[in-house]
Amino acid sequence: MTEIRLEQVLLYSTIFHYLVLILWFCLFFYAHDALFRLQRRWFRITEPAFDLLNYGGIGLYKILVFVFNVAPLLALWLASR
Repeated sequence: MTEIRLEQVLLYSTIFHYLVLILWFCLFFYAHDALFRLQRRWFRITEPAFDLLNYGGIGLYKILVFVFNVAPLLALWLASR
């Protein structure tokens, strides 16, 4: 895989993952009660635990996207210039 192709893959991957993050946040923010009721049917979970799991998941996902997509993309851009 060429360097330019790798940059494209990392760029598209970053865009895709940030769209997933935005969708997750919007669903959590605007449909919080419906999502909580749905999860409560499947799991015995309290609302504070549900909030904590979602905020923690969003934060972890953001960190992983940065480490595995954004940082290598920036490193490639800096190395090629």
